[in-house]
Amino acid sequence: MARAWDRRALVDAAPGLWSLLLALLLLGPALAPGFVLTYDMVWVPDLGLGVDALGVGSGLPRAVPSDAVVAVLDDVIPGMLLQKLVLVATLTAAGAGAAALVGGLPLLARCAAATVYVWNPFVVERLVIGHWPVLVGYAVLPWLILEAGRWRRESSVRPHLLLLLPLGCLSASAGIASGLAVLLFGLGRGRLRNALLTLVVLAGNAPWLVAGLLHAGRATSDPAGAVRFATNGEGPLPGPLAALGLGGIWNREVVPVSREGALAVLALAALLLVAGAGLRAWWRGTDRRDAIALAVCWGVGWGVAVLSWGAPQALGWLAAEVPGGGLLRDGSRLLVLSAPLLGVLSGHGVARIRAWFQPHASATVVASLAAVLPLAMLPDAAWGASGRLHAARYPDWYDATRTAVDPSRGEVLLLPFTSYRAPAWNRGQKVLDPLGRYLGIDHVSSDELVVSGQRLAGEDPRGEAVRQALTEPTPGARASALTDLGIGTLVVERAAPGESPEVAGESILTSSDVRVVTLGEARERPVPDEWWLAMSVAWAAFLSLLVTGVTWTLVRRRRDM
Repeated sequence: MARAWDRRALVDAAPGLWSLLLALLLLGPALAPGFVLTYDMVWVPDLGLGVDALGVGSGLPRAVPSDAVVAVLDDVIPGMLLQKLVLVATLTAAGAGAAALVGGLPLLARCAAATVYVWNPFVVERLVIGHWPVLVGYAVLPWLILEAGRWRRESSVRPHLLLLLPLGCLSASAGIASGLAVLLFGLGRGRLRNALLTLVVLAGNAPWLVAGLLHAGRATSDPAGAVRFATNGEGPLPGPLAALGLGGIWNREVVPVSREGALAVLALAALLLVAGAGLRAWWRGTDRRDAIALAVCWGVGWGVAVLSWGAPQALGWLAAEVPGGGLLRDGSRLLVLSAPLLGVLSGHGVARIRAWFQPHASATVVASLAAVLPLAMLPDAAWGASGRLHAARYPDWYDATRTAVDPSRGEVLLLPFTSYRAPAWNRGQKVLDPLGRYLGIDHVSSDELVVSGQRLAGEDPRGEAVRQALTEPTPGARASALTDLGIGTLVVERAAPGESPEVAGESILTSSDVRVVTLGEARERPVPDEWWLAMSVAWAAFLSLLVTGVTWTLVRRRRDM
């Protein structure tokens, strides 16, 4: 009996272990000592809990609530270790969740679902571009689907949904996908339960929703961004077909090389064949409501991606005229909603392929090959996307700069006033300027982007004000204009490309790498009391889900003992 139980436990754990193996193979050198710094993925040893992280800064809340969550957690777990735990746990949970969606199928089928969900262009491209909060939401999505379905079907309520939803809402786009999935799968069991579920979804998304409403007067984006961020073709695949295989990201620099040739076509054909083989069995063996909800999720994700490819001007108008409309300008980001169905169909497809070859001994071999086929179709995803995900150590002058800067003197301005850096100590990899986050205090950096040679206007009004201040005719006038904006310290990175106009002040740190200048007394820039009150309510709603979920879990465990 004990031996049978041990075997059953091993079989149940196998998809999770397989997902962990895929995560380790995919991340590779990213797990070495140091920080993974790539495009928008900027982790530091100790992130400060400033006004931007809390949602009351001058810019749009694009890193709310993810920055605040990291700022709290890295006080307990060192930032370097925390980043690696998040990356490994995200990919492992993603695969295990996809396997759980097909929990009634044979082991090979469950592992196939995990492989398709973890080893695909979306995951690789979003890793390289640094959209880790999106990937956390992607990992939580299958589990949210399962818990929301239980909410609808069962009279009892479990705390898991309350614990998972905040993790699925660490960014606006992730929150939209998570909230939509929960409502599609969870609504339907009485008005009171529907209302409660809706409140839970709103609470999970409260930080970025409320922060967005506070910034609604200026929550519009450059319409040209919708064209630049539209779903893109990959190699011979046009945008809609690339999106069908979970690719199509706008930034060609992060697309794996294997996606630029015939292998992209073969990968899509193989995916559609395997998924198609499982379509009928899935439809016939799945609760009709769940099947429709899964199909709707897929349709919304793929539909938005195709819309951004076919009508980017329409989304550009939406971004420019409707506050918050810019959330849709990165059209392929919502492909997170399409991935669960592809994973489920692939699992059913492998199960059907194995059944077709039964009772021949080759059945298991053929099914196994089908299960690991995604690895062969996207070989350069392995080992940190062929080395593009690697660990780097911050140079010593970062610590010296942090020590030199006095938080009481006002905010810090980073020069040159450009968004991205490509430092030699990070192997020339592009990354959003990490210095401001490393300093751990409120700072002003550029949010203006240059995409394919086209300059896209930033969304933070203080950015434009800083640019105007830097055009003043004399160093003294520039210093006066900057202090009027609440800036008391200037940090100039010497090796970064771009202009750094001279500003009058006292140099307190000068080296070949950096120059730190203190200006005059900076004017205070108080946050309105109403903003603090609104965000306090939002954060309380968000935290209430976690507190309630943890308390509920502990009470249940103690009662069951």
